[in-house]
Amino acid sequence: MRSSPPQPRRSDKARRTVSVVATGSYVPERVVTNKDLEKIVDTSDEWIQSRTGIRERRIAAADEATSDMATKAALRAMEQADIKAEEIDLIMVATVTPDMLFPATACLVQRNLGAVRAACFDVSAACSGFLYAMEIAQQFISTHVFNTILIIGADKLSSIADWSDRNTCVLFGDGAGAAILRNRASSHGVITTHMGSDGEFADILMMPGGGSRTPIKAENVGQKLNTIKMQGKETYKQAVKAMSHAADRALEAAGLKYDDIACVIPHQANIRIIEAISHRMKVPMEKFFVNLEKYGNTSAAAVAIALDEAHRAGRFRIGDYVLLVVFGGGLTWASSVIQW
Repeated sequence: MRSSPPQPRRSDKARRTVSVVATGSYVPERVVTNKDLEKIVDTSDEWIQSRTGIRERRIAAADEATSDMATKAALRAMEQADIKAEEIDLIMVATVTPDMLFPATACLVQRNLGAVRAACFDVSAACSGFLYAMEIAQQFISTHVFNTILIIGADKLSSIADWSDRNTCVLFGDGAGAAILRNRASSHGVITTHMGSDGEFADILMMPGGGSRTPIKAENVGQKLNTIKMQGKETYKQAVKAMSHAADRALEAAGLKYDDIACVIPHQANIRIIEAISHRMKVPMEKFFVNLEKYGNTSAAAVAIALDEAHRAGRFRIGDYVLLVVFGGGLTWASSVIQW
């Protein structure tokens, strides 16, 4: 009689709750105002503000890469939590502007921090990447694979912006935001996350060149294929739809109502999008944390920077419920409900 095959050993430990124990952020020193953009493209401060809510954005220095900004945001989160580099088990960097196609930008951040014990990889989900990374971190910690995880949203969109396209270049900026996740006793932490994608809308927001499908060559370099291309009206429509749906799903899964939420932190892309989802959700704008007037759309960094600034500004307290909701190219979207 043939013996039974050996059974893999599984952890008998109960799943753990996962909390955000610290946040940090970094934005470059250089400020580019709408007035500055009036000098290089056919636009105006009034036009930009009325359509987007953006007044200015931060632009990284020529020698300042995504990994540099990510490292500075990470250090601020580590300082807040009093966590040393050697305590970090995993580093994830959510970005669409990695320092290079490989190695992962997370590996470069690891080197900068001296986090010698950490596994490292990048997450590519455009503006949704930070919340994708948060959910990945929750799975690793709750199942006892890792104890301390550093997640970072960082992007240098100025490096892929078409500065002759007035419809897109006014929207974007550079920056990084970070969070450290751990199990924290007597706390619910990250309660639920909803993620989704619809590749049918992949072409409404993209950078078509620079990958294996369309490498940048001498014969196409003048076409600016390695810059952001966006169908503005369709992106707006799908963003409102996706973010409203994601927020509803997360609240439903958490067993909460919008009245239970102390603060909503949305993707910082356009004030009209935020106002539209505020109307759909029937949540007053006073509950939304908005900083896009200072930074514009910083992609994966946007919700991470906003989370850090809202945290440091005291917009929520221990025990409060916070809703984060984002959308990005892909089309991707995500939402998370956190008990702080």
